[in-house]
Amino acid sequence: MKRRFTKMQGIGNDFIVFDAVRQQIDLDPETIRRYADRRFGIGCDQILLVEPPRLPETDFHYRIFNADGSEVEQCGNGARCFARFVRDQGLTDKDEIPVGTAAGKIRLYLEPDGQVRVDMGRPELRPDRIPFLAEAESTTYELDIEGRALTIGAVSMGNPHAVLIVDDLDQAPVAELGPRIESHPRFPRRVNAGFMQILSPQHIRLRVYERGAGETLACGTGACAAVVSGRLRERLDARVRVSLPGGDLVIEWQGYAHNVWMTGPAIPVFQGEIE
Repeated sequence: MKRRFTKMQGIGNDFIVFDAVRQQIDLDPETIRRYADRRFGIGCDQILLVEPPRLPETDFHYRIFNADGSEVEQCGNGARCFARFVRDQGLTDKDEIPVGTAAGKIRLYLEPDGQVRVDMGRPELRPDRIPFLAEAESTTYELDIEGRALTIGAVSMGNPHAVLIVDDLDQAPVAELGPRIESHPRFPRRVNAGFMQILSPQHIRLRVYERGAGETLACGTGACAAVVSGRLRERLDARVRVSLPGGDLVIEWQGYAHNVWMTGPAIPVFQGEIE
């Protein structure tokens, strides 16, 4: 059976998007890994499914699968591509699109300039909700990596993130520490590891080692988590430009009791069919 798909990217974070509203899509981990393979398949960081709504007052349901076949709760760059996809495919004519995810409801906004703005919801800071094993909520935590103490912020943006501040992002040991942080036993569901260099209160650089995918060119929820962590440490302003290897995002967070907003591009690359 042939399956129609669209390849998309959001500042270099690339996705295979399937319309599971108008065609039957059943994915198992082996098939996901084959599609995601950059030599023997289509190639992507994650696969996105557009499904009929499950939650009240939503228009669609949004599912995300990592390249290793695991399903995750949220993906910010994917959310922007999701919004662009449903408009381009004629599944909706709205500029404001309410969507259900495994982490709850989000709202996507298509801007006149082609950018997509996403209401990412409130960050979760309570350790048991991240989840992260800690006695009490704190701005920072000490994480032991084979006898090396790292200071991290722990934030959930629908998926868990550990955020480290580094002096020089180009020299940051992402390949060395990323997988160790990802699988640290204090994160029961694994974690995305963000390495943040603060250039000014309005501008940071960021690299993210994503659980189930490795280091990617961009991570939208990672950008949100980094800004939240930097704000909690009183190092960042409410509106921050986040420069990732694949491009820039704008993240806004006014603080506790406020939602996080993310703005950035979503670009179709090509369409095709695969057996």
